Amino acid sequence: MAKAVLTPQAANFPAWYQDVVARAELAETGPVRGSMVVRPWGYAIWELMQADMDRRIKATGAVNAAFPMFIPMSFLEKEQEHVDGFSPELAVVTHGGGEELAEPLAVRPTSETVVNHYFARWVQSHRDLPLMLNLWNSVVRWELRPRLFLRTTEFLWQEGHTAHATREEAVEETRRMLEVYRRFMEETLAISVVTGEKSPGERFAGAEHTYTCEALMRDGKALQMGTSHDLGHNFARAFDIRFSDAEGEHRHAATTSWGTSTRMIGGVIMVHGDDHGLRLPPAIAPHQVVVLQLDEEAEVAAAAARLEADLRGAGVRAHLDARTHTSFGRRSVDWELKGVPVRIELGARELVSGRATLVRRDDRSKTSAPLDGAARAAVALLDEIQDGLLAASRTFREEHTHPVTDLDEFTARVGEGGLFLAAWSGAEESERVLGERTGATIRCLVDAEPPAPTCLVTGEPARHTVLLGRAY
Repeated sequence: MAKAVLTPQAANFPAWYQDVVARAELAETGPVRGSMVVRPWGYAIWELMQADMDRRIKATGAVNAAFPMFIPMSFLEKEQEHVDGFSPELAVVTHGGGEELAEPLAVRPTSETVVNHYFARWVQSHRDLPLMLNLWNSVVRWELRPRLFLRTTEFLWQEGHTAHATREEAVEETRRMLEVYRRFMEETLAISVVTGEKSPGERFAGAEHTYTCEALMRDGKALQMGTSHDLGHNFARAFDIRFSDAEGEHRHAATTSWGTSTRMIGGVIMVHGDDHGLRLPPAIAPHQVVVLQLDEEAEVAAAAARLEADLRGAGVRAHLDARTHTSFGRRSVDWELKGVPVRIELGARELVSGRATLVRRDDRSKTSAPLDGAARAAVALLDEIQDGLLAASRTFREEHTHPVTDLDEFTARVGEGGLFLAAWSGAEESERVLGERTGATIRCLVDAEPPAPTCLVTGEPARHTVLLGRAY
């Protein structure tokens, strides 16, 4: 086997992450600081994620639409909390066509303002509601500390926007989409997440409530994987989204928004990756099985092609690697780096024995199967790997989640990584003090009994149980 080409996780996790992104040919930095070029292997992963998520979103009744990337600054200024929240990250266009623009244009940081402008035009009656749209696009937020997939100036994402007749319906939609995200992350990405409400300090600008899916990376840091926002009537009032109800009275609609992004690819890397590279869940692997042809002989080539066809016939995304001019070791390392779930090795020796060698990427174990049963054996392994990666993610998170009741103890332990359950009074000032003293944030409020009767920070009576940790 060729020498390891990655920095070990234990030695330098950030360097390991950068090595994986580069060596697995997922992405590269773009020509503008903070921008990203997503390479074909990385984009193929995103396409599979996108297709799965799109199907789930459409099952809720939402439909896809497209909106402009340039937004008049006056639109953002209609909802003051929203514009205040995004101002530090805005990219603004002041010239076009060789002339200064009459009004500056923001390059889309998110689409609440432009979508709600059109909601106000399209919603007249209660019969027009609910109005449920989903967008697949890119957004720009001027990032000071970029990191590929995790934080880039421009990134790909999905953002949903809905309008409802009642606040209760909007709240129900917000929670429903949170559950859609949770199931996608666990069933498709094989990442175990904690769901809960964001604290006021972490809430989306302009929202009444924000709900989140939080995951734990292998270095002990948290990653926000997706969010769902109850916007109440804030944007409806700002953009005058009103409708006549069944009694003919005019009311403001209640709106929501929700989104996920290519940040999830970063989460997949950091939750499942090891010192040999990616370990992709089969559900999002561009090649679920690679057939590695070991010899040039015609009989071997024919058998490898038949096996690839059998796999494809079984619904597997299979790929035949017939690059016999490249060493076996180099090819094996390449597919390990890229995280292909199952590799089947087939050469003259296997033809003589009548058995193919199957290699699992998750634990790197090898088994053999009869040539005429190798495709069936690979399909069974894919299911095992998908389930096993989720179980490992859940176990890791549970084993690295600890109750904490003393602030000094938490301050000493938080640098070791992991998530911590603590009692919180709900005071926003205590949230600020917590961050300044420990570098940690409240990831979300969780539905559990507080581990202590008094707040970790203030000593006041506890009102909530919160999940704490340092995060990306």
